[in-house]
Formats: sequence, C-alpha cells, structure tokens
Amino acid sequence: MRAMVYHGPGEKAWEEVPKPQVVEDGDAVVRVDAVTICGTDLHILKGDVPAVTDGRVLGHEAVGTVEAVGPAVRTVKPGDQVLVSCITACGRCRFCRDGRYGLCLGGGGWILGHKIDGTQAEYVRVPFADTSVHPVPGGVPAQDVLMLADILPTGYEVGVLNGAVRPGDVVAVVGAGPIGLAAIMGARLLSPSRIIAIDLAGSRLEAAKRFGADVTVDNSREDPLAIVRDLTGGLGADVTIEAVGVPDTFELSVALSRPGGRIANIGVHGGPATLHLEEQWIRGITITTGLVDTFSTPTLLRLLSGRQLDAGRFVTHQFTLDEFPKAYDVFADAADTGALKVVLTR
Repeated sequence: MRAMVYHGPGEKAWEEVPKPQVVEDGDAVVRVDAVTICGTDLHILKGDVPAVTDGRVLGHEAVGTVEAVGPAVRTVKPGDQVLVSCITACGRCRFCRDGRYGLCLGGGGWILGHKIDGTQAEYVRVPFADTSVHPVPGGVPAQDVLMLADILPTGYEVGVLNGAVRPGDVVAVVGAGPIGLAAIMGARLLSPSRIIAIDLAGSRLEAAKRFGADVTVDNSREDPLAIVRDLTGGLGADVTIEAVGVPDTFELSVALSRPGGRIANIGVHGGPATLHLEEQWIRGITITTGLVDTFSTPTLLRLLSGRQLDAGRFVTHQFTLDEFPKAYDVFADAADTGALKVVLTR
C-alpha cells in the first residue's frame, strides 16, 4: 500500500510501505476512506515532536471501513464504517477509567502517527479498537464525521471545557486556524456573551465570523489588548483560548485575561514561552494545558447527527489519496490558499 512517510524535519514522501495486519487481539485494520492533515503534522515536519522518528507513517484522523479485527474485538466488525479517533484508549488504566484517554498508561494516548504508524495511508492498524473507534452515524457525510477525529473535540475539551466557558462570558480566541475555529464553534454551545477572534490573516478572520465570532481583531495592524479591554470595561476576557502554539500568542493570551480569568492553552508548542509571574502571581488567573481526551466525541456525534453542529464548513479543499504531497502544500500555505481543513478520499 501507499502512505505518507516522515523522513526527518522537512522531509516526507508518499511511498510504498507494508500493509498493516492484526497484531494484537484487540486490533482492527481499517481501510481509510477519508483522511485529513492536522496542524500537529506540520509541527512534526518542523521537528517540534522529536518522538516521531524516520519512517513513521503520519496522520491521526480518519474515517474508514473495518477490514479485519482481532479475536477480542466486540463492538465493530468487518464492513462497519468507523471514525478513527486521534486518541487511542486501552480502557483499563487509571486515566482511561477517569475518561482521561489522552493520558493513557496502557499503550494508548496519542500514538497514531506519533509512536506507531498513522492514518495517512490506504490502511491503518488501530489498537484497542473497542475503545478507540466510533460507528459513523447514518446519513452524515464522512467528511463531516472526520472533523470529530481531532479538531472539534480538541477545541471543545482543551479550549472550551478546560477554560470553563460559562453563559455570559467574554471569550477571546487567539488564532483563527482550524483549532481556533473549533473552539469558537464549541464555545457557542455554552452561550458566551461575546467571542473575540484574533489572527493575522484576513481570510481566517472572515472564517471566524462565519463560525460565530462577534468581533475580529487583525493582530497585524490592531492592538488586541486595547480592543479587548475596551470591550470589557478595562477588565479583560473571562476566558482566553490560545490556539497557535508560539511564545508570542501564549504571552498575549495571558495578557488578555482579566483578574481571576482562565487561559486555556491548546497550541502545540515547540519551544519555551515566558510566563511573567512577577506580574501574574497576584492576579488569580488559571492556566490549563492538555491533550484532547476525546471523551466528548459521542456527544459531538449526537450533535452532528441532530444538525446542531455544521462540521462540514471546515472543509475547504478536497483531494484524492494520491494527491497527498499537493494537499500538504495547500494546507501548509493556508495564508495564501485559504485552507482550513483539507480532506483526501479514496
């Protein structure tokens, strides 16, 4: 089969690799029908995730059809269409029993495209299939369901829920890429009074308006700190969500917070950021970090089935699997291409 293979920082190739087989009793082998590229994949290609080694098949999001299962698998069977979650869960360890699947100690967590071969391929092996895939609801397009593999639960859990968004809150989202837009969409479910989106790219700020932002701030020519304070009587945002992963945006997110506010970091950071404790120690702020656990995926699937989430609006570009190199170029150059999420189908 063919797959997108990582060969060190800046190096990748769509090439022939062995087709995966059932190895453990709980495995499923899934034929990939639809797959996407994540901002985390771009971080990997920058060298920000050194645990990803030469020869690793990239990708951690897919919708596909089960081709084979191990003898211990009970919840899916060959022929079933499933959502392959970005998080794999053993289902038995301390953290899995608490619903913290991203911290799995039993061989799961974020392993696809990270510690084992991932989904940007014609086939993928999914360990712990009973607790790591979800049946695709009938009547919902595969590309819409695909958005629930990572970005929507990440924006909702690591941004909205970690940030404890409450009705009436002012929420500032720093970064209006796919994850920031997912946070905006998720925050809307909890009735904030105002959502402020901050980004450098005009196309992404326009997208933020479509996804539910009330105010957009162009950080290349406007002062977001002055605007947020003006909109909040000088206080700052109740919740700030960092959705980029660079030092400047993290430090801006902390500065935007009101006293007693909450800062939820989603961005994947490849280097240190400064926390000015000499200024913040007295302000009563809360900073949260984390990897998505995907405990919300069943809830989001129900909302998607009920047409309460319009996940399809994330998809801006479509390709076939053999166009992976082109799809990466388009996604990486989002400022010029306007790409939010690219979808590749069999």
